[in-house]
Amino acid sequence: MAGVDVLVVGAGPAGLTAAAELRRLGVPRVLIADREPAPGGIPRHSWHTGYGVRDLHRVLSGPAYARALADAVIRSGAELRTGCTVTRVGADGGVLSATATSTAGIEEIRPAAVLLATGCRERPRAARLVPGDRPAGVLTTGELQQRVYLGGERLEGRAVVVGAEHVSFSAVVTLAHAGARVVALVTEHERHQSYAAFRLGAALRWGVPVWTSSAVTRVTGAGGRLASVDVTGSEGGGRPRTVACDWLVFTGDWIPDHELARSAGLPLDSGTRGPAVDTGLATSVPGVFAAGNLVHAAETADVAALSGRHAARQIGLFLSGRASLAPAGIAVVTEPPLQWISPNVINGGAVMPPLGRFVLRSAQYRPLARLEARQDGRPLGRSRPLRLIPGRPAYLRATWLDQVDPGGGPVRVGIRG
Repeated sequence: MAGVDVLVVGAGPAGLTAAAELRRLGVPRVLIADREPAPGGIPRHSWHTGYGVRDLHRVLSGPAYARALADAVIRSGAELRTGCTVTRVGADGGVLSATATSTAGIEEIRPAAVLLATGCRERPRAARLVPGDRPAGVLTTGELQQRVYLGGERLEGRAVVVGAEHVSFSAVVTLAHAGARVVALVTEHERHQSYAAFRLGAALRWGVPVWTSSAVTRVTGAGGRLASVDVTGSEGGGRPRTVACDWLVFTGDWIPDHELARSAGLPLDSGTRGPAVDTGLATSVPGVFAAGNLVHAAETADVAALSGRHAARQIGLFLSGRASLAPAGIAVVTEPPLQWISPNVINGGAVMPPLGRFVLRSAQYRPLARLEARQDGRPLGRSRPLRLIPGRPAYLRATWLDQVDPGGGPVRVGIRG
């Protein structure tokens, strides 16, 4: 039975940054475990640049960013175990415990605190209920990038990409590097969800159109390989049309990797589908925290890393007995068309959320909208006019937290004006 001060589950940007910060704060025994063979999370197989701007204050490629975070953990003196799967986290009588499985066998761990930083994943074809055959050639972006950038595979032929958000255009680049020709990006939304420059670049560089208000409605295989897909929507006048292709890549539509949190009995927020957390990233179980894209999917890697740093500082306060341990906080809920908000609980100590802001998602496009927080009908704070885009984050500054009545009802965030 191994004892540690903090067990960090997940060696992506949030987990690695949290572990290094915990050691900087003087926490002696920090163990970080990850089931993958190498640390770094998604950036490890994402070769485009742009990583590290907010947390490391320099621009790196994905693999270079992953190496920088892992090197910082090793220098800090935290113990890093890869190929190690944490299969259980629990609290019995207020005592935390965890089970880890690796080639060395099964190990029971007794941590004083746990940080869950297991990240998120894209929903695959089966979860999106796309009917048809089950041929080879149907991937998610993560699998695509691992096969191309870690496995060095060539994926020649025609490809269709489902989705039109940031990662969808990243998939276009990866497919081009692998030798494939992208026929189109297909999105159910009325327009793409990324930057205009990304769509323009894909159109000019590779001639890739975006088919809006459309969906892949059937997959057809031949000889065990993908042969074509049916696309239904505006591009075909509402009638299905068959598009020949060799590869189909499902992108975006992120869901937190919450299996461990759920099995630990942590309440999941119905909107984010990650564990409910307060502004200090504490869950409902004392000593168990959650950070990064497990809490809400999906932010950029550097934002997830800063979330891990925020959680580490709150864990440090918890271990020293200086954290606010209010039995319950004030719930934060959203009104349509807003889908969810994170964090979704304001704790008794009115701790500011990561980066001093709440993160939200909208189900609708709104060119100019003001977010407003109210409690029991009383206005607390408003945002400046924001452009809301489905799948893209919107932010509400948390400068109004000191106005929340700890004995009042939930804080409701909606659109005003």
